[in-house]
Amino acid sequence: MPIAPSRPLKFGLIALACAIALLLAYRWYESRFIRPFNPQPTVFTGEHLQLPRELAGKGPIRLVHFWDPACPCNAGNQQHLAELIQRFAPQGVAFYALQKPGSRGQLPPGLEALEPLTEVPGSEQLPAVPAVGIWDRDGNLAYFGPYSEGAVCTSDNSFIEPVLDALIDNRPVSVGGTLAAGCFCGWRSPL
Repeated sequence: MPIAPSRPLKFGLIALACAIALLLAYRWYESRFIRPFNPQPTVFTGEHLQLPRELAGKGPIRLVHFWDPACPCNAGNQQHLAELIQRFAPQGVAFYALQKPGSRGQLPPGLEALEPLTEVPGSEQLPAVPAVGIWDRDGNLAYFGPYSEGAVCTSDNSFIEPVLDALIDNRPVSVGGTLAAGCFCGWRSPL
């Protein structure tokens, strides 16, 4: 008796199982990491933000990176943030990071220069992340908002470099709120 007909059936079942596994893996990846670009603008307002007491007042220009480890949008700005540190830290800009309360995770290699903060007064009202707050040498909020607008974040479409350049040149900047469309995740915990 020939056994040949069962061999194609076996290979067919293996191919079907592989196809199902690939489809399930794709669906998992898509639901976890792929987000459609949301053209709905987000209003960023920093009117309630203050530096922690130990950082407040006169000092260096201070940049605070607000982030959530679970937010896939962080991947888009981490290279840009590393470039900002490399360019502006030697010019005296101090870099800090505030992680979403209750979240777990670490910043990737290359962002070790970000000093972690445990709190920033007013941060509980942040609308979305990733976001950045920049305080001038007098401790006044000069900028609060996203790193850039659009689906990707690079120095080509960044709001940050012009603000830092102006502050380094001792020019006044006051942008406490912005309206931007981009890849953002909610900061506030659901009620």
